[in-house]
Amino acid sequence: MKIVLCGSMAFAKKMIQTKNELIALNHEPNLNELIEGYVKKDPGVSEAIIENKIKYDIIKVYFEEIKNSDAIIVINEEKKGVKGYIGGNAFLEMGFAYVLDKKIFLLNDIPDLPIKDEIIAMKPVVLNGDLSLIK
Repeated sequence: MKIVLCGSMAFAKKMIQTKNELIALNHEPNLNELIEGYVKKDPGVSEAIIENKIKYDIIKVYFEEIKNSDAIIVINEEKKGVKGYIGGNAFLEMGFAYVLDKKIFLLNDIPDLPIKDEIIAMKPVVLNGDLSLIK
């Protein structure tokens, strides 16, 4: 299955780990190269996150990647004291996937955020950390 990885840049290392685990499970993960540059502390990436989002038109790039995939997986770890945190970009990407009738997977449970009802309405599959549940 072709799967786009989404999530906060704070979870970049977990995204790379998940990409490798998905490959081992014979999936085709798609992880934006800026995320790997961020983890490697490439100064052109890590020091200019917002500028790179604009420069490389990341929102449109993710839309196209999601359009050409079978599913997305949102890496939603704990952040800012919120278990299963989903930020603005990941929520937007979930919306793209939902409108395009793509499968939506959450690595962890749905967070207790003001957008919880909207997340539930998109009917994501909660994996509880078990990537073998991706079908």
